[in-house]
Amino acid sequence: MPATYSTHDLPGGPRLAHSHLPESECAAVSIYIPVGSRDEIGNIPAGLAHFSEHMAFKGTKTRSAKELTLAIESGGGQANAATSEDHTVYEAQGEAELMPVLIEVLADMVWHSTFPSNEIELERDVIGEEITMIRESPSDHINDLLASALWPSHPLGQSISGSLESIEKISRSSLKHFAKEHHFRKDLVIATAGPMSAEEILASLLPQMPKKFKKPALQQAYSPSPSREIIENRPTDQLQLGLAWHTPGRHSGQRHALRMLSLILGESSSSRLFTELREERGLCYQVGSETTLFHETGALQILAGLDPDSRDESMETIFRETQDLADNGPRPGELERAKRLAIAQSKLAFESTAAHAAWAGEGLLFYNRIPSPQEARENFLNVTGEQVQAIAKTIFAQQPATAEIRS
Repeated sequence: MPATYSTHDLPGGPRLAHSHLPESECAAVSIYIPVGSRDEIGNIPAGLAHFSEHMAFKGTKTRSAKELTLAIESGGGQANAATSEDHTVYEAQGEAELMPVLIEVLADMVWHSTFPSNEIELERDVIGEEITMIRESPSDHINDLLASALWPSHPLGQSISGSLESIEKISRSSLKHFAKEHHFRKDLVIATAGPMSAEEILASLLPQMPKKFKKPALQQAYSPSPSREIIENRPTDQLQLGLAWHTPGRHSGQRHALRMLSLILGESSSSRLFTELREERGLCYQVGSETTLFHETGALQILAGLDPDSRDESMETIFRETQDLADNGPRPGELERAKRLAIAQSKLAFESTAAHAAWAGEGLLFYNRIPSPQEARENFLNVTGEQVQAIAKTIFAQQPATAEIRS
């Protein structure tokens, strides 16, 4: 039986997005807070949103960090969290019978964290190691370089984790203030999925809800700025190459054609870049493309790990393929194959209960509605070759941002 999605207004302003899965043996709950690294403006240190996410696991008014973990894992469940540029999500999942516990513990973490001073200092070291790990992995660090090349004068261009210098500026008072400002926002979304009804979810959730929520602050809008080239030299045997172009945001009518464009370019083993750079020329082991969408802007990125001597030939090949798509659109069979891949990926993604919670939560958070998976698949099927060519012309006419880590 397919999932049934519903939305419910909660006291104080937040909303519930529920995915009813009658035959599922599992359950999942997520709390989506619409704040991320792009909101770290003015005197807010880079990495504060990410640091705050870490600290939610470090103790509440009634539980220590260990007790939070045991409360979920003793029942066979698991909890996690993630910070992005524009939202933070706290999530837990387990067997369906564990849902009341998952809701209660996640609510405790998000709304009752105490930010113990000793845990802050320990976590500062942990996050410092995370920053160092990313910095010392060229294939990861290239993404931070690309972001700073795309959005050089906006918080979107800074690392989500911050820097070793910025996290030193984060204090207990700044963490508490950040949570007070954002963990009680009227526009947050709670997403649930499992065999229980929405009424059963509400019976577990409502007693855990805070009494008051506050109006969110306005986000700093992105103002287009010229992209730039960044080259970082370090002793590596491989050149990491990244190219990126600004694209329309997640509300653009061109977003479905953009996804098809990325699939044709580099999201599969039959894509143009994989075929040309790896299979035909042997220039790299891995090459791919991806899209990132925010409210008012986005990016299409191409990433490759190359022998330094193959840089020029690889660049020529990449630009030849992007220009061909702008000039001529998809070749026979390419768009149909991309559509089949997109639809198959969509169906595979919905095999987990947590995926249904994510679909419902992100739909309500970003679009104020939960589109059906079938609607999304039909949007892919309706994309035409002319639409793919049009978005290719739009973005590839722009100067690409180039990020390289060279030996």
